[in-house]
Amino acid sequence: MALTIGDTAPNFTAQTTQGEIDFHDWIGDNWAVLFSHPRDFTPVCTTELGYMASIKPDFDRRNVKIIAISTDPTDNHDKWAQDIAQFGGVPEYPIIADTDHAVAKAYGMLPADVAGDPTQRTPAQNATLRNVFVIGPDKKIKLVLIYPMTTGRNFDEVLRVIDSLQLTAEHQVATPAQWQKGDDVIIAGSVSDDQAKERYPDGWEQPLPYMRVVPAP
Repeated sequence: MALTIGDTAPNFTAQTTQGEIDFHDWIGDNWAVLFSHPRDFTPVCTTELGYMASIKPDFDRRNVKIIAISTDPTDNHDKWAQDIAQFGGVPEYPIIADTDHAVAKAYGMLPADVAGDPTQRTPAQNATLRNVFVIGPDKKIKLVLIYPMTTGRNFDEVLRVIDSLQLTAEHQVATPAQWQKGDDVIIAGSVSDDQAKERYPDGWEQPLPYMRVVPAP
């Protein structure tokens, strides 16, 4: 079954390029981004892993750990890293070796009946391994994105969404279309006018009867 927002991210133990991890223990009190790849040595994924290597400090500043997953074994991951380095740097984040497809199945990215040697499957057979999951410190899924193999992922958008998720998790607000960090926000409908007056004594703009807009907290 496909996972959706609000579901608990399935825990697992797996081998990675940085050793064996227990996923929930690895996340700890941080946020996490898990992004999947159909096979190693695929061109679009190579550029994505390189870009993620280059912007890892942006995730670090937000208390977000990043982790990739492919069905190849770790020795292939290590060889792949040499190619990835040409597109942003060597990954300083773990890449999961999901050689038994267990994680892909647990996250609904491959059917339950997939079996056999992962290196004998083509990238096209694993085309559904193109997900991005953002997971909160509570281990709940906060965002799911799915991309086709022919379209590289926009990880700047993932950072933007994380800024929104972290802000709205702390304050009872919502972010409008095209919001960027520092832009005005919308007071959540769960906040009464009396509560809003206490929190925002300078008041708010009200372009519509059901919309109260304030500067970002």
